[in-house]
Amino acid sequence: MVRVRFAPSPTGNLHIGGGRTALFNWLFAKSQKGKFILRIEDTDQLRSRQEFVDEILFSLKWLGFQWDELYYQSQRFVRYRMHADKLLKSGQAYIEKSPEGKEAVIFKVNAQKIMVNDLIRGAIEFDAGLIKDQVLIKSDGTPTYNFACVVDDAETNITHIIRGDDHISNTPKQVMLYQALGCAIPNFAHLPLIMGMEGGRLSKRTGATAISDYRKMGYLPEALVNYLLLLSWSPGGNREIINKDEAIELFDIKNVNKTAATFDLKKLDWINNQYLKKADPQELLEELLPLLIENKYIPEKEFDREYILGLIKLFQARLPRLNDFIDWADFFFEEEIKIDPAAQEKFLSNDLSRELKLFVTGLETLSNFSTENIEKVFRDLVSRLNIEAKVLIHPLRVALTGKTIGPGLFELIYFLGLERTKKRLLKWIK
Repeated sequence: MVRVRFAPSPTGNLHIGGGRTALFNWLFAKSQKGKFILRIEDTDQLRSRQEFVDEILFSLKWLGFQWDELYYQSQRFVRYRMHADKLLKSGQAYIEKSPEGKEAVIFKVNAQKIMVNDLIRGAIEFDAGLIKDQVLIKSDGTPTYNFACVVDDAETNITHIIRGDDHISNTPKQVMLYQALGCAIPNFAHLPLIMGMEGGRLSKRTGATAISDYRKMGYLPEALVNYLLLLSWSPGGNREIINKDEAIELFDIKNVNKTAATFDLKKLDWINNQYLKKADPQELLEELLPLLIENKYIPEKEFDREYILGLIKLFQARLPRLNDFIDWADFFFEEEIKIDPAAQEKFLSNDLSRELKLFVTGLETLSNFSTENIEKVFRDLVSRLNIEAKVLIHPLRVALTGKTIGPGLFELIYFLGLERTKKRLLKWIK
């Protein structure tokens, strides 16, 4: 049975690169009807923190990558020492004492050529003669990264190691340890790096942000997973929107690109928008409620749920990120709106008192304040005044929202209601 592992270190949050590695491991396991193992590599007792463990576990669950087994390296020190002692007894390792008298266990590296058939990159040859003897157990009693990895992979029967190509240099060191311990060598697949749009490695400025931060910014987990899929893999047919179930059927680790992927926030926004369009407004409402309360747009308990739901439906097809709703829809919640100075100069510098007054009068005559009737009042007015619709549409939008873009004019007037619409337009009637 295929068994893969994702092995984050809880010295920081789970970032985009780790999220993609987790995805490709999970996806490969699912596509092969295998097991996805999660291993927390917390041997660095000074830098490892429980808050990072919690964030990693939460982020993986949020993305939908449920693991089949979970291990903590900090609970396995006895196993590492046991295997180190075996290597000492077989003469493949030796003791090195520090000036303070503390002992470290060192592995003897034998000069040899090591060939690895990487599932993504093909054959890779290493010269072990260029590698110095390797520390297995440090003088403080903790295992080194490579040794703990090999022991864990062997004892948990890992068949495939899928990780970033920054680990390629670790591969020959680990292969020698598998050989020394008499363990089967897993298959290796090294994923290409993720680069920023301006070239160079991904940085915080170009997208190397914690997965949990993407959730806070208003990305849907399905959209983020879809985008991570496209970083080095494609479903074919120029498809860009694909869910996890479809991907499981199509995924083949050998089809992963060898070249570095480029992280593009605009592309992620576009994909997120595609998912937002089809999302259940009720679910979006639940996500937005804490933000609406935090921004004091609604009280904590008593508010018009159906009204907020209507606003979400009004905006959701346009939103790149769910949290943009807070900024885009602010004029529905604030009494005094902020008007963009450039928009005011462009669309409200001319005196439109007559036109606005006639429009308000027309709205006041409506017995049924519906979107359709609001539009009819507007169309009748521009026809009667013999003006183009845009002459009045843009000034109305800016006067009512403070913005030049947004949902349809007649829909936003409907949700503002007659009284608030009148109040805002009267300010521009001389």
